[in-house]
Amino acid sequence: MTEDSRESKLKNKFEPLNKKRLGIKLVVLAVIIGVMYVWRPLFHYFIYGGLYSTTGVIAFTVPALTAIALFLLPPFKTDKRSDPSSFKKVSIVGILLVVLLFVGIVAAFPAGWSEGASLATSTMAATDTIDDLPQTNPDNPRIIPRAVADKQTRGSTSYRQYQLGPSDIARAENGDLTWSYSIQPDQLMNQIQANQQGVLLSGMTTMENRTITAYDDQPFTHGQNMLLHRGADWNLKKGDYFVRYEDDPIEFTHNGEAYMHYPKTGHQWKLFPFPHTVPTWEGNALVHQNGTIEHLTPEEAQNNEILDGQRLYPLYNSEKRAESLEYRNGILNQMPVIGQYKKVVVPADVPSGTGNSQPFVIDLKSEQMTYVYAMEPPGASSSGLDEVWFFNAETGESRHFGTGDETVFGPERAMGLIRSEDSRTGWGENFEVVEPVPTAIDGELYWHAKVVPVDNTDVSRSAFVNAHDGTVVEFETTENIRTFIRDAEINDIPSDADTETEPAPDEPDVSYYVVVTDSNGEEIDRIAIEPGQEITIEQP
Repeated sequence: MTEDSRESKLKNKFEPLNKKRLGIKLVVLAVIIGVMYVWRPLFHYFIYGGLYSTTGVIAFTVPALTAIALFLLPPFKTDKRSDPSSFKKVSIVGILLVVLLFVGIVAAFPAGWSEGASLATSTMAATDTIDDLPQTNPDNPRIIPRAVADKQTRGSTSYRQYQLGPSDIARAENGDLTWSYSIQPDQLMNQIQANQQGVLLSGMTTMENRTITAYDDQPFTHGQNMLLHRGADWNLKKGDYFVRYEDDPIEFTHNGEAYMHYPKTGHQWKLFPFPHTVPTWEGNALVHQNGTIEHLTPEEAQNNEILDGQRLYPLYNSEKRAESLEYRNGILNQMPVIGQYKKVVVPADVPSGTGNSQPFVIDLKSEQMTYVYAMEPPGASSSGLDEVWFFNAETGESRHFGTGDETVFGPERAMGLIRSEDSRTGWGENFEVVEPVPTAIDGELYWHAKVVPVDNTDVSRSAFVNAHDGTVVEFETTENIRTFIRDAEINDIPSDADTETEPAPDEPDVSYYVVVTDSNGEEIDRIAIEPGQEITIEQP
């Protein structure tokens, strides 16, 4: 077909070009685009999805561009009043939208498989294999579960116009891990007029003398639960539009001043084996009380003094990388019927009602906050752990530990062992086992769970279950928990050992000694007990 014949065909379909009408249409289109730009945070989800999603491009972007093109084109030639040109254009867009929506949904499957394969390949290439489990930080054990912290924290505050936002894990200024909350406006009128009043930190690493500190006289110009242009979310999207804020904000303090920061997730297009995108880390947004929002690259965030010690890498990105590992031996390997499932692993299921889910956020030695994933074979018939994955929460660097031929069990069996050790407790009626957290002690994996009343008012005791041999030990004081994590001292007490106490009158810092002897009466250990310290000794 020649160029002249194409032009002739178009002229037969459309009325002659009316420049005045085209000018009016361009003005209308410019006004619509201008309004959308001013209110762009409202449309962020659709626009971002239309640019960085295979389904979004097919089902949203293509119909939108087609609609704009048809709007600007001259009217169709028609002699029927019942079939005006505008109706034809709307019909074309409607039919195209339905067809492409179906195509986009179908395309989501190969795009998802391709994303998993790409992420798995890049993750495996950037991951170190380790022979020993990295030691958990004994000074920062996760002792207080989220449900208990929420109950105690909300029960100790009284705000009529404000509410505590969802809890998250941050690092306090003294280095401890803490549950952090925003103090945000409650009720509609307050969300329209009031400001976030600061943050609240609730300690999680001690059973006794827990601290709850409210920084509630530090209002944020742009905060959480503040509507439209006054809110942090609105202003974050205005400042950096082409990223997603998939993670909840992290509230913390620095030099007594309250801050928030948001990890930022971007996406990168890849064309092989099927067009798809993969998540990337685009840095962090640091929100100051005065309304300043610093958009930092990953390197800038890691070197920022205010963010020192906080978790920076998006939790969402680590989840996508961990979930992609089932594709690490190819797409076909994990397909039903035709797949062989060689070395396929998925994040282990955490029993419902336990108060946590993967990833587990823990502190390793040297205050290295880490996302930990316990990985198991797919399927309901297998729950033994194959691998444990660690993602550095500050850098995103990953490493993994393989269990090899050794049987290592997951959180569900660990919780069952804790319940079976104590048949006198009214499990489910008075007490329950919650929040199992993987804890590496002296090269072995333990599940650290907590026994709490069903109303989540306190922590009764902490239980450690050896994931290799099923040994269960329980403690009721912070010091004993930290001592156990530090050197697993209790494992060195033989089953036939005996204990006795010995006074220490000449040592003011020691109330007495616990002397451990073997079956022959030979002393094998001596433990100093400080004044007021409670102890519990469990023998294997």
